[in-house]
Amino acid sequence: MSREGTFYERLAVERDPDRASDRAKRDTSLRKEIADIWAKNRSVSGARKLWHAMNREKFDVARCTVEPLMRQLGIQDVRRGKKIKTTHGQPVDQCPIDKVNRQFRASMPNELWVSDFTFVSTWRGFVYVAFVIDTFANRIVGGKASTAQDTQFVLDALEQAIHARRPAEKLIHHSDRGSQYVSIKYTERLVEVCFTMSKLLFLSSAILPIARTQFARRPKYSIFLICACMAQSPASVLTE
Repeated sequence: MSREGTFYERLAVERDPDRASDRAKRDTSLRKEIADIWAKNRSVSGARKLWHAMNREKFDVARCTVEPLMRQLGIQDVRRGKKIKTTHGQPVDQCPIDKVNRQFRASMPNELWVSDFTFVSTWRGFVYVAFVIDTFANRIVGGKASTAQDTQFVLDALEQAIHARRPAEKLIHHSDRGSQYVSIKYTERLVEVCFTMSKLLFLSSAILPIARTQFARRPKYSIFLICACMAQSPASVLTE
């Protein structure tokens, strides 16, 4: 059926609901029942639990039918755990300008470094992993794991990169505007080694895929960082 035919058919159904298909009529009825049962279950059930609840109420419906109808109603389950936020941004006027403009490519080693950190879920809680990437080869040149999001742990990752590479002056160091990266302690260290600072509001969406690729290629390195932080063996720390 053409788009024009579908459009006029929809208008006709809106004027006369009896013209709707049997499936559409059933979905309309099920949406009301799904909303009622979801509300009875304290508005916390997901598709699987809601599907079981509807079966207990003698509704013959498949789970693959419940899921899209829940999306249409705009309802979902309540998920456990708190949301982890790693970037607590600072005002623009307190940060260096962005000198990279999301062009994360360098023409030579030690020309552009990008720093960020993320978190990893373990049996003992969340572990934060900081890293410094040389964008010439997209290689991690410094890393550090910690159970706290403090300035020292991102500074340790920078110190490891400086010690390993000993870069020349005028290297561009790029990061987000997180409180750790604009702190006095971190900024003073960048000035000491004569790095040019560059800041972006949010960086993770562009850099984390590169870091994940590096951790996947060097699994022993990432496991070592986390286990050194937790002071445990790999088997007792990492989640499945």
